[in-house]
Formats: sequence, C-alpha cells, structure tokens
Amino acid sequence: MALDAPTTPSSFFSPWPDRLRHSAIILLAAALSLSVLVGLDELSPIRAAVVFACIAAAALVPWRLHNAVTSREDVRLGNPVEAAAVSALVAGMPDPAVLLDRAGRVIHLNAAAAQLAPALRKNELAQFALRSPEIIVALREAIATTEPRRATYLDHVPVDRWMELIITPVPVPTTFGGTDKCMLMTFHDQTPLRRVEEMRADFVANASHELRTPLAALSGFIDTLQGPAKDDAKARERFLAIMHTQATRMARLIDDLLSLSRVELSAHVRPDTMVDIVPIIRQVADGLEPLARERQVVVEIDLPEGPVAIAGDREELLRVFENLIENALKYGASGGRIVVSLTLAPSSEGAPEVRVMVRDFGPGIAPEHLPRLTERFYRVDVGDSRAQGGTGLGLSLVKHILNRHRARLVIESVPKNGAAFTACFPQPRTPAAS
Repeated sequence: MALDAPTTPSSFFSPWPDRLRHSAIILLAAALSLSVLVGLDELSPIRAAVVFACIAAAALVPWRLHNAVTSREDVRLGNPVEAAAVSALVAGMPDPAVLLDRAGRVIHLNAAAAQLAPALRKNELAQFALRSPEIIVALREAIATTEPRRATYLDHVPVDRWMELIITPVPVPTTFGGTDKCMLMTFHDQTPLRRVEEMRADFVANASHELRTPLAALSGFIDTLQGPAKDDAKARERFLAIMHTQATRMARLIDDLLSLSRVELSAHVRPDTMVDIVPIIRQVADGLEPLARERQVVVEIDLPEGPVAIAGDREELLRVFENLIENALKYGASGGRIVVSLTLAPSSEGAPEVRVMVRDFGPGIAPEHLPRLTERFYRVDVGDSRAQGGTGLGLSLVKHILNRHRARLVIESVPKNGAAFTACFPQPRTPAAS
C-alpha cells in the first residue's frame, strides 16, 4: 500500500471530478441509508454526519490502493530482466545462448540456441528440452549452488558434434530494487578443435604406415645408385623411373590424406551453395579421357540436357566423381566400357534425390569386401591397387565428402559382372543452379 507522491494543488484537485463521478453511487447509497437510520431514531444526526464524512473521505481522498496491487503478469512485464534490451543482448550473442531464471525457466534465447535445441520454449523449464544427462546435471548444480559450471557432451543430431556448455550465474536487479541470480547458458562448438586433434593423430599414424614402403624403396635405390650401380647407365635409368613412381605415389598419398583431413574437419558444416552437377560430371569425364584411351575403355555419358542443382561444394564434388570414374577406369578396364548416368528418383523415405551412378563391366567385387571398401587403406587386392597407383583413400574420401553433403554411397557388385557406385544426393525442393 502506498500513497501518491506529493503533488501540486492543481494536480491534487484535478482528479476530483472523476473521483466524485465514480463514487457517486456509493455516496448516494450511504446518504440514503444514514437518512433512514436517522429517521428511525437509530442514529443521531451528528453520528450520521461523521459516518458519511468517513465514507466520503474513503471514496474521494486520492489513495491509490487499487494501483498498488498489480497482477502477476504486470510484475513479470515490469521485471528488468524481461526488458527488450536484455533480449537484444542475448539475441546478439554469436554462440547459442539461453538466459534462465533461478528456477531454470527460459527467459530469453537466441536463434542459434533455438536451432541447437528446438524444444526450448520461453517460460518453460530448460531441463525438459535439454535431454543430455551432462547438461541436466550441470544445470541442477548451478541452480543449487549459484556457481559456474562446465560440461562437455556429444550431440549426435544431425551429425556428431562435441559441444561445451558453460553456465554462468548473472546477478540481475529485481522489480522491487533487490538482486537475484539468473543463469546464462552458452554453448560452444568444440568439434573443429576435436577434429584437428583427431586429424593430427590420424595423419601421423596413417602417414607413417603408408609412407614407410616407398621411403624404404627410395632409400634402397639411392644406396644402389651411389654404390654398385653408380656407373651402370641402364640400371640408373630403370631405378630413376621406379623412384619417380614411388615419389609420385607419396605425393598423391599426402594429398589424399590432407584432403581427407580437411573434409573431416568441416564434416559438421553442410554446404549451402547451389551448384549444377551436370557440367561437373562432364568436366571430370573430359579430364579423364586420356586415361580412358590409355586403358582402351569407352566412357558412356548419360546426363540430362538441363541443369540439375544440389547444395554442394564444387571442388569436393569434382573430387568425388574423379575418384569414382578413375576407379572404374583402372579396376574395371577389362570390361571395355563404363557408364556414367544421372537420374532423379525418390529415396526409400520418399524424398526426392539425385543419383549419379558410375558402372563398370570388369571383374566385380566379392560380397565380403563390399562393407569395408570405404575404410581407410582397405584394398581388395593390395598388389593390384599399388600397381595402379592407388593410395587406399579414394573411397574413404568419397564417403566423407558425401556425408558432409548429407548424401550416401550405394555400392553394388556381382563377381565377373562389374560394379556400380551410386552417389545419392538430397534434391532441394526449389533448385537453382549457381
């Protein structure tokens, strides 16, 4: 209950006509009732006048009791934490951010947080929307102790991402001049750092394993050229040719390892640029025409006349089709031809997708090898693969690039009847080629 602040005489008397109008019925009823009591000798005129004066004072004097009692909604809207400025600050944070009250209800959240956890709703408990046990434990501890908390968890949807949650208690003013603690939750994507660490470890392990053989060969040939074959021109020419082959293989291996690492580093970021896939396939086929002539293989292209657009990275898509077509030319050359085709068809879930198939008519692949073809350094025939200049990373690189594009690789093969590798890309509903 509060009195109005001191006012000037004009402001004090200005609301009297309104008060009198609103209180007229009360004053009239009080006057009639007191008059009846005086007429029945139940009340003396003086006492009746005193009672009427009290009633009139209560009705007319500018007490603001009715404005002092505010609704819960008014209190909420008047809370400084609910202000538009606080909402703008949270919305402007680059990382996903959620501001909670002391009970754990969502006060504000930005667009990044809404995308990370679509179940988050304003004025609802955050524990119901964030299902990860690490998040719930950290949040409960932060609310109970009002101390900062950190948690790291693995988010599996839509792709694996390592996230770090930081909960920071924030002192905020209350409606009545006090202070309270809110909880500011910020999420930081640690996936790039994790992938850099994994990339470094994988690169060292894979490079040391695969580079050992060509390095040993180079070292042996150098020792031979410096020793017994020092003056043998024919042996020197033969050894230098082998050394050139081994050096080329090492360079390609390192290039494939670096490409694979770069793709893995950005696997959680889906490309959003629209590209026309038809000229990309034609460019790759034209570039591999010399290899096709060398292997005496006919490349048959079956592509639509018009553009076919997908969301993708042009350079990575070039690498995908280059690997698939080159593999068909190298390992399916005995069939004499390969077919590269593009079709539009619904997926098993009914969503439209773009399918690019590279089929050869060579010896095919035994069924036991099919599940492992996309593993790093897995080879059906190690000797043949190395003789063809393969690094064992081509299909692994294809798989990772397709995963980044939210696409899939389907491998079908029947021994002695060739193999078909099909890259299936989700088709946008309103494609527009870039």
